Amino acid sequence: MDFDLTDEQRLLKDSVDRLVADQYQFEQRKKYMAEPDGWSRAVWQQYAELGLLGLPFAEAHGGFGGGAVETMIVMETFGRGLVLEPYFATVILGGGLLRRAASPAQQQALLPQVVQGKLKLAFAHVERHSRYDLADVATTAKQDGAMWVLDGAKSVVLHGDCADRLLVTARTSGNRRDRNGIGLFLVDPSAAGVTRRGYPTQDGLRAAEVTLSGVRVPQDDAIPNALPAIEHVVDEAIAALCAEAVGCMQAMHETTLEYLKTRQQFGRPIGQFQVLQHRSVDMLVALEQARSMAMFAAVMAAEEDPTERRRAIAAAKVQIGRSGRHIGQEAIQLHGGIGMTMEYKVGHYFKRMTMIDKLFGDADTHLETLAQLGGLFGNPRTAER
Repeated sequence: MDFDLTDEQRLLKDSVDRLVADQYQFEQRKKYMAEPDGWSRAVWQQYAELGLLGLPFAEAHGGFGGGAVETMIVMETFGRGLVLEPYFATVILGGGLLRRAASPAQQQALLPQVVQGKLKLAFAHVERHSRYDLADVATTAKQDGAMWVLDGAKSVVLHGDCADRLLVTARTSGNRRDRNGIGLFLVDPSAAGVTRRGYPTQDGLRAAEVTLSGVRVPQDDAIPNALPAIEHVVDEAIAALCAEAVGCMQAMHETTLEYLKTRQQFGRPIGQFQVLQHRSVDMLVALEQARSMAMFAAVMAAEEDPTERRRAIAAAKVQIGRSGRHIGQEAIQLHGGIGMTMEYKVGHYFKRMTMIDKLFGDADTHLETLAQLGGLFGNPRTAER
């Protein structure tokens, strides 16, 4: 398999690298966090001007028709910059759901606005009891004439406090954990009955608790039987997170190497001590293992066979979680006390890496999934059990 980037992909990488290098130095990021939204609207507009917001969408909707590899390129760079803007929530999750599940009329009405940076989306699916089960939905949607009436609550809605539209999962029929009967609803957060409470997350991003009480949604804003599309989009989102995690890990490794070269102990740089050299090499090995699995996840993200795609994505998430934990812990320890301070960047990378591990299932959860599917290459007898 050829892993070389095409000319267009190299141009994309160079453009995103320059943008993040210019706009996302550590001190600049602190200023963005202090803005009312917790991120920079000026930088968001630059994403739109560069075409990043339209990257995965069809040209008919103003996009560029990019795939998982292009997304991987962008997300890895965003990981190195610890980007705060709602790109993952709007383009990867929300935009992905519209691309895979919405009607042509819904796509034509909404996706061009996303591409232009005028519409921000948030995927409201987590409930306090659901953990990582996408089919565990207690929020209800009951039909009332030409309208749907939604009641329930959603937690940890990524960038839900600034979203212009919420994509809410709700049960139209069946019991709480049934796979059938899960719909997706486009909800205006300013509608009667919608309450949002925004808050910062541990990694410096934003999330919201959303309460729905008798919220009326038009029939045209409902997407029935959406679970298969949701599961595919979540797998694509995990592949994007794997790429972002590689960017975080690379930044932690590079920062640690630089520190080992400059920190003096007993009259010489601590990087000259062999035991610390061994530990930095172990970090590099873990990074390259994670990178290879992130590339594998990107290649498999578009796979239409859900079982094969799930195996690949689960295996990648396991390696990403383990590598991220190892590299983060080593980076903090090799920096000593300074690695624990809020004023130094390496701890912020580790926080983001930890949050990525928890999103859509941690390493242990995906290892269990992989075992149930018979391993990466499949064992029919194991899978049957």
